[in-house]
Amino acid sequence: MSVPRAAVRPAAVRRKVESWLAEQDEADAIVLLARPQWNDEPVLTVAGRTVRVVPCPTPLAARAALADRPPHEKLVLLTDLTDNELGDGLLAHVSLQQGRSVDPWDLVSQTFGGQVRPDSTLVRTGRWVADALTELAPAVGWPPPTGTILTRDHALRHLAGTVLGLEPDGLDAAGLLQWSTDAPAQMRLGDLPVEWIDGIGTFLVDVAGPVAVPVLAAVRTGHGVDAIPLGLLAGVLWPRDSAQSSDVELAVARTRLEPRFAGTRLTETQAWAYTEAAEAWIYRALDDEAVRHDAHRILRRAEDIAEEIGVAGRLAASPLLPAGFTQRMCAFGAAVRFSLPVAGPAVPAGDLIERAQERLAEVEAHRSADRTRVETARMAVRLLRWLATPEQQPPATMLDAVHRQIREDGWVDRARLDVFDGDVDQMVGDAYRVLHQAVHARRSRHDRQFAELFQDATGAERDPGALLRVEDVLDRVIQPIIDNGRRVLLLVLDGMGAAAGIEIAESLVRSGTWTELTPHGGQRTGVLAALPTVTAVNRCSLLSGMISVGDRSDELKGFAARFPDGVLLHKADLRTPAGLAVDREVAAAIEDPAVPVVAAVINAIDDALERSDPGTVEWSADTVKGLRDLLAIAQDRVVVMVSDHGHVVDRGSEAVVGKSESSENRWRPATGDPADGELLFRGTRVALADGELILPWQEELRYGPRKAGYHGGASPAEAVNPLLLFASGNDETVPGWSGAPVASPGWWREPLRQTAQADQPATAAPRTVAARPSRRPRALVQDESLFDLPAASIPPPLAGPPAPVDPASALVEALLASPVYADRRGIRAPIPDERVAAMITALLAGNGRATLETLATRAGVPVHRISATFTALRRLLQVEGYPVLSLDPDGRTAKLDIPLMIEQFVLAPS
Repeated sequence: MSVPRAAVRPAAVRRKVESWLAEQDEADAIVLLARPQWNDEPVLTVAGRTVRVVPCPTPLAARAALADRPPHEKLVLLTDLTDNELGDGLLAHVSLQQGRSVDPWDLVSQTFGGQVRPDSTLVRTGRWVADALTELAPAVGWPPPTGTILTRDHALRHLAGTVLGLEPDGLDAAGLLQWSTDAPAQMRLGDLPVEWIDGIGTFLVDVAGPVAVPVLAAVRTGHGVDAIPLGLLAGVLWPRDSAQSSDVELAVARTRLEPRFAGTRLTETQAWAYTEAAEAWIYRALDDEAVRHDAHRILRRAEDIAEEIGVAGRLAASPLLPAGFTQRMCAFGAAVRFSLPVAGPAVPAGDLIERAQERLAEVEAHRSADRTRVETARMAVRLLRWLATPEQQPPATMLDAVHRQIREDGWVDRARLDVFDGDVDQMVGDAYRVLHQAVHARRSRHDRQFAELFQDATGAERDPGALLRVEDVLDRVIQPIIDNGRRVLLLVLDGMGAAAGIEIAESLVRSGTWTELTPHGGQRTGVLAALPTVTAVNRCSLLSGMISVGDRSDELKGFAARFPDGVLLHKADLRTPAGLAVDREVAAAIEDPAVPVVAAVINAIDDALERSDPGTVEWSADTVKGLRDLLAIAQDRVVVMVSDHGHVVDRGSEAVVGKSESSENRWRPATGDPADGELLFRGTRVALADGELILPWQEELRYGPRKAGYHGGASPAEAVNPLLLFASGNDETVPGWSGAPVASPGWWREPLRQTAQADQPATAAPRTVAARPSRRPRALVQDESLFDLPAASIPPPLAGPPAPVDPASALVEALLASPVYADRRGIRAPIPDERVAAMITALLAGNGRATLETLATRAGVPVHRISATFTALRRLLQVEGYPVLSLDPDGRTAKLDIPLMIEQFVLAPS
C-alpha cells in the first residue's frame, strides 16, 4: 500500500530534475516519491528542457501521463505509491525503472556542489533548513565549504545572508541595523514561511548577539524601519544607572514600547547591546556624507517616538539625540544660575561650580552638540571659577596693572565676550546674563583701578622703569634683537587687545612651526598705549619711537628715521594680484638679508570694529587676513607681534551714550568735570587736545555713533596691548628671551575641586622603602664655627604629635624611592626627579587626569617642550610595556593608571 509522504517543494523538484538531466539518462520520465500534490506551474524549464510535473495518486494516473506526454517534454511523476503498486510495466518507461526518493539533505548537498555531507548539527536544526536552502539557492548553487562537511554555520550564514541581502560575514549587529533601513528587504523576509523566519531569527541571535532579538521583533510587527530609532531610545528607557532602573515613568514608557517589539520584554543586556549598536550606526552615518541625511532623519524619528510614548522630557540621557543636547544645555544653564548668589557678593560656591563642571562635561560629551554653544558653555564655567578665586589687592604700580590685564583679565575678557553673545535657549541665556553681570561688576572694579593708576602715572611723568610703553617698543624690543644679529618681522595688528592676542598666539603655537618666547621665559608682558587710545596717536608713536600724531606718511617718515634700511608696509602694500598670496616686492623685502626689520600693518581687527562684530570672531592666523601668508615666508626672522591699541565691543542695550562736543567715540575734550565712568588725564603722553582730555574707563560708555566696537578710552582692554614674540626652531635664538610657559591662568584650564583629598584614589599606604643613596640629604656644614661638637651632644628634638601624611605625597616619595624606578631611571633619558614628582602629584590631584598644560605649569616646563617631556615620562613609567601613563584621544589630557603604577613599581605594602 502507499506510504504517507511529505509534499515536495518546487525547488526540490527542480533540483532532482537537474540531477537527473545531468545523468544523460535517455528515459523520458522520472518518478519522485512524494505526496501527489502540485500547486505550482505544471510546466518547468530546466537546463533548456521542458519538464511537466504531474501528480499521480494512482497507477492509472501515471499511465495516462505517460501516454499523453508530448514528444518534446520530459515527465516528473509525483506519487506516494510503492514500486510494486506502480508495476514493472509502468516502471519500464521511467528512469532507473524505479521511483526515486526526495531526500531534502541530498538536495542540499547538491546545491553546495554535490561533494559535501551535512553535519549532524545542521540536520538537527530541522527540515525547514533543507527546504529553505533548496528553494533559495542561487542559480549557480551555494558557495561550497572548504572541506567535505557542510557545517551549520556555513549553511545558515549563506542562507541568512541571502534572505537579508547581506554578506555572510556581515551578519552582525551593524549589518542587521543596516538591513533594517531597507523596507523592501524586510518585506522579503516577511514573505517567507513562519518556520523559516523563526529559524533564521534564532541563528541571527547566535551570531549577531542580543541585538537581533529587538530588531527582528520590530520587523515582525511592521516597525522594522524604526529599529535604529527604537535602539536609540532603549538607552533612555533602560539606563545603566541602577538608581533610575526602577523609575516609574521609565517603566510605563517601556510598557508602551512593547507592542513595537511584538510584546517582547527586553532584558537589560539586550537593551544595552541594542543601544550601543544603534549609536554606533549613527556615529558612522554622521561621519559619512552620503548617508548623513539619513542619520538626521532617524534622530528626528527617535524624538517623535519618544513623544508618542511620553519620555520626550527624559532625552538628556541620550548622547546622540538633538533634544538630549538641548536638555543637557538647560541643565547646565540651571547649574550656572544656581552657582551665582541671589544677593551679596557674587562669589560662587565651590560645590555648585563643581556641579556646573559636571553638567558641562555632559554637554561636551553629546555627539549632536553645537560646538559654538559648547565653547560658550566652557567660557561660562571658566568665568565661574574666576569669580571663585579670591580677589587680590589692587595693583600697586602701572606695571602690575598691565600684567594683570595680560595675564588674568585679558583671559576674562576673552571668555566674557562669548558669554555676552549669549545662547539661543532663553533659560541658558538668562543664566549667562546673570553671570555676565557678576563678571562685569568685578571687571569694572579692575577697570577703575587701572584707570586711576593710568591717570596718576600719566600726570606724574614718572620714569617707566620695567614698564614697556608703545613708544619704547622699537628701542627696547626691536633694536636689541637686531643688535644680536637677527632680522625682525614686526607685525602691527591694529586693534589687537589682550583677548585677541591670546587667540592669535594660541593659533600660531598650535601650528607647531612657531615657538613663543617671553622675557627670560617668564609670563607674557604687555605694552601701555598713549592717550587717547586711537590709531593716529599710537601707531605713529609705535613706528616712530616717540609720542607723535600722524597718518601713513608720518609713520613712514618716523620709521625710516629710526631704521633707514627697514621697510614699512601698509594695507595698500599688502594687496596682491590674482594668484599671489604675498606680493613679490613684499616677499623680496622679507627674504632680503640686508633688511634688518620689515614692519607690516594689518588692519583686520580694527576694520572689524567698523564692519562686523569683533567680539564674535575667533582671531587666528587664518581669520586675520594675510597673517599666515606673511609668516610662511618669514621663518628665518624673529616675529614680533604688537598692536597700537585694543578695543571694547558695543554693549547693545547696555550701552551708555555720554554728552560730548566732539564726534569721537571714546574720548572728549576736557570741558566740564568728569562724569561717572570718566577720568581727567593730563601729561605729555596725552597727544591730543593740548595734553588734557577726559577719557571713559567704563567700557559701556561712548560718545559718538554706534559701531561694532570702539577705542580711544582708558580701559585696560583699549590701553594694554600684548607683546608677542615668536621664533621658528631654536627657542634660545634671542638673548634675554626663552620658551614661554603656559600662558593661561589656573582657573582657565583646571577644574575646581573642592574635595581634592576625598577624590584621591583609595590606595593602601605605600610600604616603607629605604631611600636611594643618591637621594640622601647632605650633612649640614657650619661655615664659621669655632668648635666642633660631637653628634651625641646635640639634644634630640622634642617629641610631638606626628605630622599628618598626605597620601599623594607619600605615594610620590615611594615612587621616587622605588628600586624599579631607580633601575628605569638609569636606562631612560633623564628627567629631574623634581619634575617627575611635580607631574605625578598633579595627576594624583586630578584623580589620575590632568591636561598637558597643567603638567607643564606644575613642572615648570616651557609649553612647547611639554609634549617631549610627557613622552619621556611615559617611557620612564612604562614597565614591561604596560601603559601606566597615556594620552587621551583629545591629544591634551594625560591619564595615569594609579593602580597599575602601584603594581608595576611595587608601591603597595608587602
